[in-house]
Amino acid sequence: MNNQKTGRTRKQRGTIAQPERFGDSRHDPYRSRQKLPEPTVCPECGAAFESGRWMWPSVSAAAGPEVNRTLCPACQRIKDGMPAGIVDLLGSFAKARSEEIRNLVRNVEGAEKKDRPLERVMDIETTGNGLQITTTGIHIARRIGEAVSGAFSGVLQIKYGDGEHTVRVRWQRDE
Repeated sequence: MNNQKTGRTRKQRGTIAQPERFGDSRHDPYRSRQKLPEPTVCPECGAAFESGRWMWPSVSAAAGPEVNRTLCPACQRIKDGMPAGIVDLLGSFAKARSEEIRNLVRNVEGAEKKDRPLERVMDIETTGNGLQITTTGIHIARRIGEAVSGAFSGVLQIKYGDGEHTVRVRWQRDE
């Protein structure tokens, strides 16, 4: 039976097109689509895939011939040069206090990376307007923006994109 207004059958009404609902925009391309065999160790950073997630190994997981080796998503992003987060710290204040801001960024990275090995700073570059920081994860980018804003005030903007697998953080303060 067709619905006269929409031209769809009753069964079709209210359904969501599968490509839109389950397409690639829901999945981070740097996360594995299947569970990795355990133990798996990243040959670059030493992070281990244990209990269904990447973590710093408590015991040397790299020992033994049966250990699988594959790049973790963070090392793969670094290798490909594809950040998940970009943090722009702009303005005359950022330029004048760049060393102090760099130290704050490294402290945030140390705290975040301690429990979450996939959240890392890829690079900190000096630009004409201030600093640009690239990260392997969206959470560390947001935390850096919030830490800088909390420490130095200024205007903070956070914009997610790509099905929330990327983030652009913008902080600005002029003296």
